[in-house]
Amino acid sequence: MAKNDLIGGSLWEQYSNKVSTRMNNPEHRGEISDAEAKELGARLIVADWGAESCGDAVRLYWAVDPKTNRILKAKFKSFGCGTAIASSDVMAELSMGKTVEEALKITNIEVEMALRDSPDIPAIPPQKMHCSVMAYDVIKKAASLYKGVDMASLVEEEIVCECARVSLRTIKDVIRINNLTTVEDITRYTKAGAFCKSCLRPGGHEKRSHYLVDILSATRAEMNKDKLLTQAEARDFATMNLIQKHRAIEKALDEKIRPALAADGGSVEIVDIRESEGTVSVYIRYLGACKGCISSTKGTLQFIESMLKRELADNIRVLPV
Repeated sequence: MAKNDLIGGSLWEQYSNKVSTRMNNPEHRGEISDAEAKELGARLIVADWGAESCGDAVRLYWAVDPKTNRILKAKFKSFGCGTAIASSDVMAELSMGKTVEEALKITNIEVEMALRDSPDIPAIPPQKMHCSVMAYDVIKKAASLYKGVDMASLVEEEIVCECARVSLRTIKDVIRINNLTTVEDITRYTKAGAFCKSCLRPGGHEKRSHYLVDILSATRAEMNKDKLLTQAEARDFATMNLIQKHRAIEKALDEKIRPALAADGGSVEIVDIRESEGTVSVYIRYLGACKGCISSTKGTLQFIESMLKRELADNIRVLPV
């Protein structure tokens, strides 16, 4: 079927040739029967998911090896538009050979990228991005059935941009780390709002709980408040006694440093604090994974010292013991 046989004008030209091929001749459409799964020594998982925004639905079949949790075979049935068929076909293909945990890491962006003819040209129009999201969501549904847990327990973060699966925390972190000032910057860094655009600001085709314009405004306000507090704390640090300085340093470690170290299984503790000739020397001991790490005397040490200087005072020196 030729493209122009279905949709006139430029919209149809926004679909890649791979989408056209997959929607007309999907490679993995079909079913996996109980008997077929048993022949493979696998457990059969059948998951259903639908998109309320358009009424499309997909059924995913997995034959999973219970000994290795590896997906030996995947099939799908899709009830809806051609984009849903193409996205589901790629989703089934990407999941085969992976463990269930590995399949959970497949994103809708990966599905859409796999459908592109060129890495730089989107495979589908922005308003059809929800079809690849549906493929992403049915994987989570299948994984929850296999694990015997509620699907919500597999969702760790609040998603702002459903199309690009970008979380609220990611957007806030990117704004802070890169000092972003415009919504366009957020899209450029994260792809949030690059597709259907309903998360950019109120008034889009679908109502959202969070909008990039509001997140940017709130985060910038928090950043300005933090900056003022940091400046005030830095002025106060010089007038503190040694016990107060110890508390201030502990607070900075808890809020700005220990969470980052904990992500890699490490931590740090204060051994001693000494003042001499205008310099505050903080002696630290590494704990957990940080202990003996080659970065403990280089990158990690520089990170801790620069963070304390930024949060409290420029005359702080950090020394490992």
